[in-house]
Amino acid sequence: MQAPAPLLQRLRQTPGLESGRRLVLLLTQLGDFDSMEYAQALVPALPQLEAAGIRTLAIAIGDGPGADRFCRYTGFPRQMLQVDAEPALHRELGLYEGLQTPGGPWPGLLLMCAGIGSPGTLAEVFRGYRGDRTAPQRIHSPLFRLAGGEGFQRPFELATVRLRNMNEVLGNWRTYVPSDSFITQRGGTFLIDTDDTLLYSHRDRGILGFSATMNRPLSFLDPFLPESA
Repeated sequence: MQAPAPLLQRLRQTPGLESGRRLVLLLTQLGDFDSMEYAQALVPALPQLEAAGIRTLAIAIGDGPGADRFCRYTGFPRQMLQVDAEPALHRELGLYEGLQTPGGPWPGLLLMCAGIGSPGTLAEVFRGYRGDRTAPQRIHSPLFRLAGGEGFQRPFELATVRLRNMNEVLGNWRTYVPSDSFITQRGGTFLIDTDDTLLYSHRDRGILGFSATMNRPLSFLDPFLPESA
């Protein structure tokens, strides 16, 4: 299957991404849980992607100052991140706009956080508190080691990561989210081959749904990397 035409057009306008194997992330707002977590998961795998000849581009909703802060906080390379003030490309690709409600975007976002119009959100929130032996460790701390051991995601570990991200965003809200108009917009992932065919795609269905396998969100890359990400 050919990659979507609007996405290919965007890549042709981006120096260095006109051809070759490419990983393109359509992120949500820069201050969204999903954007933060996806970038944090991807950063350690970037050397493997480069070694495999896969070039990476993330496109988020926001502006330049927000992108600068996002990259300083997450460690995501600034040159790999583009920002759009409005989700025009998201809409062209048919990505989920989120729950649309009377009264603007905030009622829709709050309902989505409660799992309405956002399948899988509550289960993923609970996983962050419960822990997950199939997911990798995120925090190196004696406290978590005492609480549950090492080498896997301990109870409250992912919830702690999310709390840190939330504190960063809420303390700098207007930097990360210049406009509230698009806070419900969801994203997607597209892995494109050298001949512009799709090797993999995922379209987010809700909050905390940026991957089909949230315990190992980059597992879709395993067949294409020299070592597992």
